[in-house]
Amino acid sequence: MTQRLDQNPAQGVALMLAAILTFSVMDATAKALVQNYAPGQVVWVRFFGQFLLALVLLNRHLPRTLRTAHPGMHLLRSLFQVGAIGFFFLSLQHIGLAETTAIGDTSPVLITLGAALFLGERLGPRRVIGIAVALTGALIIIRPGAATFSPWAILPFLSALCYTGNALLTRALGLKDPIWTSMLWGGLVGVVITSLPLPLYWTPIALADLPLFLVVGVLGTVAQLFLIRSFSVAEASLVAPFTYCGIVFATIWGVLLYDEWPDGWTVVGALVIVGAGLYVWHRETAVRKPRP
Repeated sequence: MTQRLDQNPAQGVALMLAAILTFSVMDATAKALVQNYAPGQVVWVRFFGQFLLALVLLNRHLPRTLRTAHPGMHLLRSLFQVGAIGFFFLSLQHIGLAETTAIGDTSPVLITLGAALFLGERLGPRRVIGIAVALTGALIIIRPGAATFSPWAILPFLSALCYTGNALLTRALGLKDPIWTSMLWGGLVGVVITSLPLPLYWTPIALADLPLFLVVGVLGTVAQLFLIRSFSVAEASLVAPFTYCGIVFATIWGVLLYDEWPDGWTVVGALVIVGAGLYVWHRETAVRKPRP
């Protein structure tokens, strides 16, 4: 089945912001869980929630939705998704929420370059400026130092690499298959992969923690829907810079939930990131407005 959605850059950006905000709440919840449970167990719940929701909503349409002319692409995309979430959740055991998000948010640079190389998207000056400025803001936040650049810092960077592969394949598949086909494949492959080692580290879930696991499963699924839709209606290199807003959201949750207060440089970097994202959105939407 082929589905070509109308391209809408403004809607794509709004959906990306919604996805990043939702993901940030999920990540903040996961950070609390990985202190008492193995990251692999939390990742399993994340994908089980996605697969279960797809089963309930699709019901008798499940076999038809699962069919695709691109099974290899869906499998690879799903493996990238497992890697992105797994590496990120594992890093939350050792690095602060804002720092982990900042290092992981090197992905927009990789997505923009990958979209130009593999998807044939143009790499105009506005996008280059937006990416460069946003990356500068991220570097202001993660200032090279012993705490940030610990051996564990490689984990969110590996997450960024996997997220890049996932994003590029999501964009490519979004022009070919329905959104729920990607959701179903992602949930199915994720559950199968994460179930294999699950008996090695499974810990009985305390009754008080069940709502937190539920939040991870539901919000992860909702955020993934926003993400797939965003990449389906807008070019990957356009919406990629708005991933940097995750640093701002992560900083807020770090303060409210974990008493991780940002310093002055973190505030400056966050303002730079928001400004870069707004610049790209304003310029791209202005260029696409029909002239009278």
